[in-house]
Amino acid sequence: MSGGPSEAAAPPLPVTWVPRRSRAVAYTVAALLVAGAVAFAIVLPERFKIPDRIGVVAFACGLAWLLHMLGRTRVEADERGVTLVNAFRVRRYEWAQLIGVSMEVGDPWPRLDLADGSSIGVMGIQGSEKERAYRAVAELRALIRQYGEAPEPR
Repeated sequence: MSGGPSEAAAPPLPVTWVPRRSRAVAYTVAALLVAGAVAFAIVLPERFKIPDRIGVVAFACGLAWLLHMLGRTRVEADERGVTLVNAFRVRRYEWAQLIGVSMEVGDPWPRLDLADGSSIGVMGIQGSEKERAYRAVAELRALIRQYGEAPEPR
């Protein structure tokens, strides 16, 4: 992770990281979209019947649902592990499954490295939030270091 703090103390558990700006934008745009669609359906000329008006509002509600899915992203950590709530999937990882987390300057979100060799994007921490994102990555990294180390066999 370049450009931000690399070391941080592990925060007390449970902890949740939520992207503030993208969440605010998603829900504000969704509300305006639905309100605008309802207003538009009301002022449509009479040649547009009830099904047309319902279709306009239903389409806006579908777009608002997509924005909700983007706005709900978050990362939750507790004593048992980490829950990633990305746009369309929720994944739960035990601490022993986590190796590390990384985010380079310019990345849209960090990547969580897993013990099976794969990695996954962490949409609940948005790179556009700069210092806040770097701090969240450093805290998550400290938690992985503290809880994610599997005990050595004796």
